Order: sequence, then C-alpha cells, then structure tokens
Amino acid sequence: MSLTSHLEELRRKHQSLSREVEMAQRSPASSDFEIAQMKKRKLMLKEEITRLSPH
Repeated sequence: MSLTSHLEELRRKHQSLSREVEMAQRSPASSDFEIAQMKKRKLMLKEEITRLSPH
C-alpha cells in the first residue's frame, strides 16, 4: 500500500468516526464513556495522519 492510499484510508476512517461521534452524541442511549472512546480513536487517527503527511 502506498503512503498516499494509506493516508486516504486513515482520512476515511477519521471522517466515518466523526459521523459516528455526532450520531452518538444525539442518541440518549449512548454512554459518555463510549463517546469518549470514539473521540480518543479519532484523535489517534488525526495524529497518525499528521505524522505521515508531507510537510
């Protein structure tokens, strides 16, 4: 897998997780812990994207 395709995949995962967080925050059945875990995963993806992106 090339770096470009890997970055695109990470960006897709980050965007998907963003949508999941938004939906979970609107749902009364979602726990704060679950939302916090998703936000942590989202941040980890963002950090990985930043680290791998050319400057």
